[in-house]
Amino acid sequence: MGRGRVELKRIENKINRQVTFSKRRNGLLKKAYELSVLCDAEIALIIFSSRGKLSEFGSSSSGIAKTLERYQKCSFTSQNDNDNVNEHETQNWYQEMSKLKAKYESLQKAQRQLLGEDLGPLNIKELQNLEKQLEAALAQARHRKTQIMIEQMEELRKKELRLGDINKQLRFKLESDGFNLKAIESLWSSSNSAATVAAGGGNFPFQSSETNHMDCQPEPFLQIGYQHYVHAEPSSAPKSMVGENSFIQGQGWIL
Repeated sequence: MGRGRVELKRIENKINRQVTFSKRRNGLLKKAYELSVLCDAEIALIIFSSRGKLSEFGSSSSGIAKTLERYQKCSFTSQNDNDNVNEHETQNWYQEMSKLKAKYESLQKAQRQLLGEDLGPLNIKELQNLEKQLEAALAQARHRKTQIMIEQMEELRKKELRLGDINKQLRFKLESDGFNLKAIESLWSSSNSAATVAAGGGNFPFQSSETNHMDCQPEPFLQIGYQHYVHAEPSSAPKSMVGENSFIQGQGWIL
């Protein structure tokens, strides 16, 4: 039968503990020697017993001291390299932070000067440069404002054209249905006059000059954008009728 698995824990019996230590120490020293010979490795082995007795093995001819010296040099160099790398990175971050802080302060100072603050330390040349910057910014703002106004006017012009087309379509539909446009226009003018009198505070009764508009029984007429009528009798058109461009002129636009 094979030997059972030994539980890894401290051996309570002092004699057994000492015997086990001696056996395993000798085996460890033997393994270190074999590894140094087979693999041509430089090995240093240091063992202290529970009583403080030293046992050591060095594969080099000069003993363990040379190996320990080599270890100290390698460890110190590696630690110095890590320290140098960390220090270099810290310096880079500090320099970057200093640049950003200086840039931020410069931008804040320029902003205050553009707002008319902290102008005392500036000389004539610096004030002239500041004036040029303000004039350039003002010109850009005016140009942008003009551009927006032109775009809005163009949109309104397109809207006016669309409304004109809708008006023409409605007029054509009324004409095709056989309605009298002249009577409808008169009714619309009379309604506008009555609304004007009522808004002005007058209590004068309004009497229509037409005999009976209800006989025509017109369908509702939609007037969009501006008032522009096509009369069956051009010579009898009222002089107060506004033209096609009255909608634009009434708003103060010139196209």
